[in-house]
Amino acid sequence: MSDRKSLAEVVHAPTRRQAIAGVAAAFGGLVVGSTGAWAGTEEAISHAAESIHLEPVFKASRKRVYEALTDAKQFGKVVQLSAVMKGGMPPGARPAEISSEAGGAFSLFGGHITGRQIELVTNERIVQAWRAGSWDPGHYSIAKFELVEQGSGTKIVFDHTGFPNGQAEHLAAGWKGNYWEPLEKFLA
Repeated sequence: MSDRKSLAEVVHAPTRRQAIAGVAAAFGGLVVGSTGAWAGTEEAISHAAESIHLEPVFKASRKRVYEALTDAKQFGKVVQLSAVMKGGMPPGARPAEISSEAGGAFSLFGGHITGRQIELVTNERIVQAWRAGSWDPGHYSIAKFELVEQGSGTKIVFDHTGFPNGQAEHLAAGWKGNYWEPLEKFLA
């Protein structure tokens, strides 16, 4: 055995590998410790939030699809072809009122669906704060329509998030029967 010791042994300094492991363990302890501190609070992150992602394709240009979704007269005709019309709308209710400006309001299906236009990028994207009349006051979801050219047609990459839990199946069926199917008929 040699009487010579390394500098690390003399100073008792950790090696680089030991230092990195120590820092990782310390951060790991902070993470574990912090989750225990939050365990009894009312705050939480949901990992089970529902969302809807659909990609319907239409035999029409992006311009035509965009206008059908943002012009009250055109969308009123879509409403007339929708599943909701089988049950009828209240007397005197207007099928569609739609602002063509970001921040503007919209009311669809005789006021059953209301909201605000958050973002309007002509022929490309529509983002709405969207709510059903049956939801608790002040509860809005986000509906995003991304219009993507697909050959001579248009695919809508659609995402709907932030709606009340338990509503996904009902809403997905509503998008199909009240938006996509009548929109396809209207654009034909």
